Amino acid sequence: MRPAQEVAHVPDDVEPRDLDKVARGELKTLSKENADWVAKHLVMAGRLIEEDPEEAHKHALSAGRRAGRIGVVRETIAITAYTVGDYALTLRELRTYRRITGRDDQLPLMVDSERGLGRPERALELGRSVDVSTLPASVRVSLAIAMSGARLDLGQPDAALGELEIPQLDRKRAFDYSPALFDAYATVLDDLGRERDAEEWRALAERADAALEAAHGDDDRETVEIVEEELDEDFVVDLDDVDAVEETDAVDEAEAVDESVDAEGRDEPEATDEPDQADTDTQADTDTQADTDTQVDTDTQDDHEDADRG
Repeated sequence: MRPAQEVAHVPDDVEPRDLDKVARGELKTLSKENADWVAKHLVMAGRLIEEDPEEAHKHALSAGRRAGRIGVVRETIAITAYTVGDYALTLRELRTYRRITGRDDQLPLMVDSERGLGRPERALELGRSVDVSTLPASVRVSLAIAMSGARLDLGQPDAALGELEIPQLDRKRAFDYSPALFDAYATVLDDLGRERDAEEWRALAERADAALEAAHGDDDRETVEIVEEELDEDFVVDLDDVDAVEETDAVDEAEAVDESVDAEGRDEPEATDEPDQADTDTQADTDTQADTDTQVDTDTQDDHEDADRG
C-alpha cells in the first residue's frame, strides 16, 4: 500500500480567485469544488516559491494529485522541483507538460535541468531540437544563456560566447531580458580573460536594469507567478537616450550652481538709461521618453486536456 502523502496547509485567506486568470481558465474542465481546491494550492505555490521553495513544492504536488492532466499544474510541479534542486523530476514534469500543451516555452529550464544532472552534451542536444525562430524573444534569450552554460560546463568558453551572440544582444537597447543576457555575456568574457570587456558589459547590465526599473517601476517589473499573461514585445529602453538624459541633467545642475555663485558675488548694478538684457538662452533639450509597452515575454498558458475529477 502506498503511504498517504502529506497535503500542504492552505491559510483561510487564500481564495481561488487569487490565481492568475489564464491558469484559472485551464481548471475549468475540473468540477468546481476540485478546481477551487487545486487553485488554492497553485496560489500558495506562487506565493512561497521564493521565500520557502520546499513548501511551495509541497503545494504543487498537492495540486498534482487532483489535476495531473492539467498543463499548468504539471508546469508548476516542474518549476518548484527545479527550485529545490530535483532536476530529474523537473525534466519528467516538463516532458509531460510539453505533451499536454504542445508548448516549448519551458525548453530553457529543461536544458538547465540536464546541466544540473551533469549532462551538458544532452543539454546541448535538447536545445538544438527546436527551431529557435519559433520561440518568443525572451525564451530564445533564456535558451541561449542555458546553452552557453552547457558550453562552459564542457570547457568551451569560445563556443559559450558564440551561443550568446544573438540578435537580442543589443548594447543600445534594453528589454526585460537584457540585463540577464548582458551579465551572462560578461561572465563568459571573464572566463576568456577579457576583463575590460567584461566590466563594460556588466556595467551595461546594471544600466539596463536601472533604466527598465525607472521606466515602469519595480512592482511592474517582476511578478513572481507560476503563470503570467503574454504581453506585447514592444517595450524597450534606448540606452543611448538614457545617457543623453543623464548628461543633460548633469549640465543643468552644474549651470544652476554656477549661476547661484555668480549671483552671490555680484554687487547691485547702478541704474542706467537702458536696463541690462537678461540672458535668455537656456539649455532645454531634455527627456527622450522610452517606449511604454512592456517587453515581457512571458507566455500565456493555453487551456488543454481533460481534467481529473476530485
